[in-house]
This record gives sequence, C-alpha cells and structure tokens, in this order.
Amino acid sequence: MSESVHESLVDDLVGGLAPVRRLSPPTWRAAAWLAAVLALAAILMPMADMDGLRIRLATPDLRVAALGAGLTAVAAALAAFMTSVPGRSLRWALLPLAPAAFWIGASGLGCLRGWLAPGTTPADGHAMGGCFAFLVGVSLPLSVLLVAMLRRACPLHPNLTAALGGLAAAAAAATLLVPFHPHDATATDLLIHAVTVLGVIGLNGIFGGRLLGGGPDASRRDRGG
Repeated sequence: MSESVHESLVDDLVGGLAPVRRLSPPTWRAAAWLAAVLALAAILMPMADMDGLRIRLATPDLRVAALGAGLTAVAAALAAFMTSVPGRSLRWALLPLAPAAFWIGASGLGCLRGWLAPGTTPADGHAMGGCFAFLVGVSLPLSVLLVAMLRRACPLHPNLTAALGGLAAAAAAATLLVPFHPHDATATDLLIHAVTVLGVIGLNGIFGGRLLGGGPDASRRDRGG
C-alpha cells in the first residue's frame, strides 16, 4: 500500500473515536459519594429528634456504635473506589475491618447492659419494622449511586468491589438511622439490623457485581487484555 492509503486507513480508524475523559482519583470519587450521603442527611435532619439524640449519645456504647458505623461507611466507600481501579492492591478491602469491629462490638455491648439507656425505649415489632424499612430505603439509592460511579472504572474484581460498596451504603444508612432510632440495643433489634446490613452487602455483591463486571471492557478483561 502507498503512504497515502495508509494515512487514509488510519484516519478512518481514528476518525470516529471520541476522547476518553480521565477518571478522577478514587479519593475524590469517594468524597463525592460521601457528599451525597451528607446531602441526604441534611434533608433528613429537620425530621430528627436532636434533643433526644444528644441524650442517647451520652451512653458510651451507643456513641461508639454510631461513630463506628459512620467510620465504616467512609472506609468502605474508599476501599470500594480503590479496588475498582486496576492495579490497586486488594489490601484496600481490609480498610473497613477495624471500624466495623468497633461498630459491631459496641452494638453487642449494648445487649449486655442491665439498664435502659437514657432517652430510649425497648423496640417493639412495629419499631423494628420501621428500622428495616429505613435501612433498606436509604441503602437502595446509595447503592445505585455507588455502583453507577464505580462502573466507569471497570474493576477487575467486581463482586468484591460491589460488596464493599454495599457495606458503605448499609453503614451510611445505619448512621443516618441513629437520630431516628430512640430504642435501646436489644438482641432482637440488633439481629434485624445485622440481617438487613448483610442482605444489602450480599445483594450488592451479587447484582452490583454483575453490573460492574458487565461494562464495555468486560470481555477484554476476561481474555486477559
């Protein structure tokens, strides 16, 4: 082929290509998602009982559990975005373990108390149903947003990344529940929370993993390209 034919062929191949917008760093994208969580918190706060919340948080285990849930949301979101980038260490997946341990441990300690925390009541069936609905209702949009943000990175381990996203969404929902949860830590109430959180993580890992693994570069990844 002549040089002009080569140039014409190259022009035809690249002429229809659109420029690729470079992704923001994982920390920035995690911060953007957390900003959305804070925006949701700002919308919900006018409906919360802030005076009652201050009384409840005077109890150490309730305070540590709330803090642990919030830190778990931050750490899991960062871990999800870090593991979504090919080449990043999978050790980032361990980042939420420490705050999650504080969250779970402090929540479990509440069951061992022999006295009712100030500003709280025992949770009945109706209250536990409300907690379940709140956790699911808040986790769902946060999960959808997170998966949409993660999908552009085409993670090499989509199920792990999606599960970390599910943990972030569930922990954020649990944190936002605190101002609306005037109930002491009973075993039954904590079981409902645990089942809901694990369900959110599991569903994210399964369905979110499929979405993250089905991006435009999925077939190339499977071929090792």
